[in-house]
Amino acid sequence: MTFASARELDADDLDLVALATRTIDANTDAAPPEDDGIHTVGAAVRAGDGRMFAGVNVYHFTGGPCAELVALGAARANGAREIVTIVAVGDGGRGILAPCGRDRQVLVDYHPACRVLVLTADGPRSVLVTDLLPGAYVRNGSAGSPTA
Repeated sequence: MTFASARELDADDLDLVALATRTIDANTDAAPPEDDGIHTVGAAVRAGDGRMFAGVNVYHFTGGPCAELVALGAARANGAREIVTIVAVGDGGRGILAPCGRDRQVLVDYHPACRVLVLTADGPRSVLVTDLLPGAYVRNGSAGSPTA
């Protein structure tokens, strides 16, 4: 799939991928092939001021949080209000993973100008989150939230 906003990764993007990779490599608990693990995806976000924050998923059959949401929470807990870029990376060398639908909706709601690092047919690219969720549900007639 191609995206109108796609651009090649820059040095800042590569730093974000490296942080997400280091985070999941240090924290995965999967022991394939018999165990899927609880913490198998790492994510990293870059705030508008350049700071980076990371998180890992917390798998649970009831629908635990994805790594992207944990990273967003870590950023917010440390005072970051604007998120400009996000990436998720799988454990075991799986590389960059696209965000799930719920994460896409959260990003469109709270950080509609955010770029997301994804794999495309042309390799890894940075795309606007709005390209990943065309026709997104928009609450109260406008994207974003004043309480984000």
